Amino acid sequence: MPRGCFWLMNLGLMAVPMVAQADPMPPDPQTADLLLLRRQIAEERGAVDAQQRTLDAQKQRLNRLEDALLDRMRAEGLPMTAPLLPMVEGSQFVGNQPPAPEVGVKPPDSDTTPHVAVLADQGGILSRPGRLVIEPTVEYIRSDRNRFVFRGIEIPQSVLVGVFDINESHQDIMTAAATARFGLTNRLELSARLPWVYRRDTAVLVPLVQNPPQSGTGTIDTSTHGSGLGDIELQARYQIADARHGWPYMVAGLQLITPTGSDPFGLPRDALGNAEKSATGSGFWAVQPSLTLLMPSDPATLFGVFGYTYNFGRNVDTRIGDAQIDRVEPGGAPSATIGLGLSLNPRLSMSFAYAHNWQFATKSRIRPISITNGVETLGAPITSKTRDLQIGRLLFGLSYRATQRTTLDWIVEIGATDDAADLRTTLRVPFELK
Repeated sequence: MPRGCFWLMNLGLMAVPMVAQADPMPPDPQTADLLLLRRQIAEERGAVDAQQRTLDAQKQRLNRLEDALLDRMRAEGLPMTAPLLPMVEGSQFVGNQPPAPEVGVKPPDSDTTPHVAVLADQGGILSRPGRLVIEPTVEYIRSDRNRFVFRGIEIPQSVLVGVFDINESHQDIMTAAATARFGLTNRLELSARLPWVYRRDTAVLVPLVQNPPQSGTGTIDTSTHGSGLGDIELQARYQIADARHGWPYMVAGLQLITPTGSDPFGLPRDALGNAEKSATGSGFWAVQPSLTLLMPSDPATLFGVFGYTYNFGRNVDTRIGDAQIDRVEPGGAPSATIGLGLSLNPRLSMSFAYAHNWQFATKSRIRPISITNGVETLGAPITSKTRDLQIGRLLFGLSYRATQRTTLDWIVEIGATDDAADLRTTLRVPFELK
């Protein structure tokens, strides 16, 4: 091959890689802008995804912290009324609810029922599982009765012809009680109440006979007192619903009242049948189912207690005056309490309520005793029935959380109907044992 052809071939081979290594043609400006936008979108999407992963991780951590806080509050027997709160020392409506952000907003779900101070008998919050709560109580009741009974006829100008009695009675009852409550589970609680009762009864009876006025028999003034063990109460309470999905807290209760106090039919009496001592008990077994409803709505709680007391009748076989009493059957008593609890600060709260009991009539089977020539004769049995009683009370309660385990509850009840006691005031100091 000629030398010139050889060099030409070498130059051609060397030109091929040089052409392959040449720079590509630069894109036009419009294509470059699209590529830049795509790259920015990809970077922003990646940043958003990273932030979302961080938020999800933080949310999971927050949920774990809230669950731990709820478990701690539940273990301490304290309600939660917000998802995240600063340090809280106690339960709602015993003066331990923090200020709420907005009135009328339903609080988050919680497994611990709030406690309302005005519920002296039923209560609101269950004891912590495995913990014992001791509740000393001091209670005072005052009742005044003035009654005018006329038996005869009335002629114009308010002239009475017949017999009338003016009856005035006063009753003072002081009760010192110790209640023990034990939480079996998160929803079940058992309790027992042991009362010691001091009672004083005073009555003034003025029987007068008009026409002729000189036949008046004078005034009878009686006063008795008694003290001792009262009626022991046993109770079981179970929380059947939480404040979730718009439902209130619901606590069902069943109370048993035992006739351990002194029997009013077994008291010593004088020849006229007047008791010489005051009774400290009712003398009858009774059972009381109840349902307590609590609806938190920061910073207040609406509550209601509905129940029915069933009294068991019994044969008493007791003579009182000129009558032999064979059997007594006390009537039942439906009851309802509606009220509002309001938290004033993390330690102090107050409650207002109205309570009403409808005491059905008591039926008695008695036989009159007649005396002829010194011989007593029992008459045919007759049934005596008292009237129904309407017992309405206005309630006011204050609670102060002294420590994490001790609360001071003061409750005042004012009679709103003629059949209710004039005044009832109760001081309770529940404290939890470690």
